[in-house]
Amino acid sequence: MAESISFSHKSVLLEECIQALAIRPDGVYVDGTAGGAGHSSVIASRLSENGRLLALDQDETAVAVATERLSVYGERACVIRSNFCDLDAVCKSLEIAHIDGLLLDLGVSSYQLDTAERGFSYQADAPLDMRMDTRNPLTARTVVNEYSEDRIRRILFEYGEERFSSRIASNIIREREKAPIETTGELVEIIKRSIPSAARDGGHHPAKRSFQALRIEVNAELDVIAPAIRSAVRLLNPGGRIAIITFHSLEDRIVKQTFASLAEGCTCPKSFPVCVCGKRPEVKVISRKPILPSQKELEDNPRSRSAKLRVAEKL
Repeated sequence: MAESISFSHKSVLLEECIQALAIRPDGVYVDGTAGGAGHSSVIASRLSENGRLLALDQDETAVAVATERLSVYGERACVIRSNFCDLDAVCKSLEIAHIDGLLLDLGVSSYQLDTAERGFSYQADAPLDMRMDTRNPLTARTVVNEYSEDRIRRILFEYGEERFSSRIASNIIREREKAPIETTGELVEIIKRSIPSAARDGGHHPAKRSFQALRIEVNAELDVIAPAIRSAVRLLNPGGRIAIITFHSLEDRIVKQTFASLAEGCTCPKSFPVCVCGKRPEVKVISRKPILPSQKELEDNPRSRSAKLRVAEKL
């Protein structure tokens, strides 16, 4: 099955991620967003027979592709259909007490964007779906046709940072009163009518922010990041690393703030003679500033232009 699937996705910041993980040949590593197994394949290739890779993805197609591509590594690589937020449960089911590294490549994959029927892209007309996990009952169609005007407005503003969110939400309500909004093409036209031509950013599609916002809502993308980081840090062996690639400011802010919180020590007022809070740093931040793609990568893969990599190490 996997061989018949055209799963094209260039792994972003590949060498930087591998370097950041500081892979030990006999360690246990997790790629929480396996996708087409680009990062996973390189991680697995660095492991000895005693090492282990868990490749997780919630997308059924990605799981099929990753399973095929990682089969050459035998028992070293195990592919599991799961959201990375369930890492703790996955490890318990496999009787894995600790891991040595976790990689997360957040956001939507090139395959998902380029597969029109998945409904992620504003470039092709398709059913309003946007689910990374097709077992998820919530679709973009449900959000657009059933959420209240205020809730749609808030999603567009908070998750898409769309300054015309009120106009778009109002026009969505007006159109769906005539007939349900079924396709990405219909939604794109509504968005275009809602944004003055003079206000459109040069080079950016007018629907880009709204589609990002709807995708985040459908997949609860922001809700799982901080809990997943904290869960992974509890599982990490001392010296183990967590490396996370983000693609927009909302994700990056959560990663940065969660790392900072875990790296913070005593929070007692400076006037206290001794510490009473007992808080100790759990990690040290390896990359104070995010690691960005090289100029060569930007030229080879324009979709990497917004990528940022942050790394932390368990103390």
